[in-house]
Amino acid sequence: QVQLVESGGGLVQPGGSLRLSCTASGFTLGAYAIGWFRQAPGKEREGVSCISSDDPITFYKDSVKGRFTISRDNAKNTVYLQMNNLKPEDTAVYYCARHGHFCTWDANRAHYWGQGTQVTVSS
Repeated sequence: QVQLVESGGGLVQPGGSLRLSCTASGFTLGAYAIGWFRQAPGKEREGVSCISSDDPITFYKDSVKGRFTISRDNAKNTVYLQMNNLKPEDTAVYYCARHGHFCTWDANRAHYWGQGTQVTVSS
């Protein structure tokens, strides 16, 4: 019954912007910490950002700080990742994942995942 669905990916030029969405069904998204991860071909999955379940405490991978913003709209059961000033190295499949009480950078400790949405940054 637990389901996460990502959307909003696409092709964008360097310096452009995209907003990704992660919408939950089967549970109340606001009760959990939610993370964004990404994986490029031939590379390991890496954590990008995370937002806590209560007061909005946020975390970012160093390379995206100042460019990406994570937020949540609990009424819509949705977490967003606003991505600005995109770079070619941001190209990857982006996944959202459900944590427990706490955020983590360890993908192995996130037990519920969406199907992923492709982000391609190219001129």
